[in-house]
Amino acid sequence: MNNPLAPGSLSGSRVLVTGSSRGIGADTVSYFAEAGARVVINFRNKEARALKLVARLQDGGAEAIAIGADLTDPQSVGSMVEQIGAAYGELDILVLNASGGMESGMSEDYAMKLNRDAQVDFLAAMMPLLHRGSRIVFVTSHQAHFIKTVETMPEYLPVALSKRAGEDALRDLIPMLDDAGIEFVVVSGDMIEGTITATLLQRANPGAIEARKEAAGRLYNVSEFAAEVVAAAVEPVPGNHTRYVGDVSDFQGA
Repeated sequence: MNNPLAPGSLSGSRVLVTGSSRGIGADTVSYFAEAGARVVINFRNKEARALKLVARLQDGGAEAIAIGADLTDPQSVGSMVEQIGAAYGELDILVLNASGGMESGMSEDYAMKLNRDAQVDFLAAMMPLLHRGSRIVFVTSHQAHFIKTVETMPEYLPVALSKRAGEDALRDLIPMLDDAGIEFVVVSGDMIEGTITATLLQRANPGAIEARKEAAGRLYNVSEFAAEVVAAAVEPVPGNHTRYVGDVSDFQGA
């Protein structure tokens, strides 16, 4: 997939993508870096993988740093804010990509803690780094975005409900963000081939991804969806603050 951003088009911009040591986050932060942005790669516990990505981007001439932080840990997030402030001063683009809820061994309320509570708390912690003209991008799925009207796979339900709760909580902040001159957009995509979520769903519900692909006509892969996320960070914000990626007819009753 070609980078939708022209080389140098984000020269000097400062960008943080949460959950960016692998998958959609890694491709997203790479596109930003290749366009000249100074990027922050955030990881929870895979430091070696994050540092490997930093090295690759730096080898390509980009400015990149990796900062570990568990979004559900306020102390960890506070340290991250300090490190970003020391390195870059402010942020021009904040991509809220990190999410979860299908991991094994986590508490029953982990999905809601990460996908709703931590997103709101994280944004509040980042506000001192944002400024008039900054943009926030929240990444979600159609299955979560439309969960109030369209059922999803039972294996994905805790994630869908908590992601939608997080989206609603963030949307409630739009008036405050508008007053501060900060833009907000949601990027909603269908199931993405090659992601950890798709792998876990396929394992729990064999045939689920293939069935969704047949219903939708096609599914985006990781690099294709990441390209849509970066486009959402620079293109005009839609009137409903939502950018849909992939077919939504099954979700809107068309």
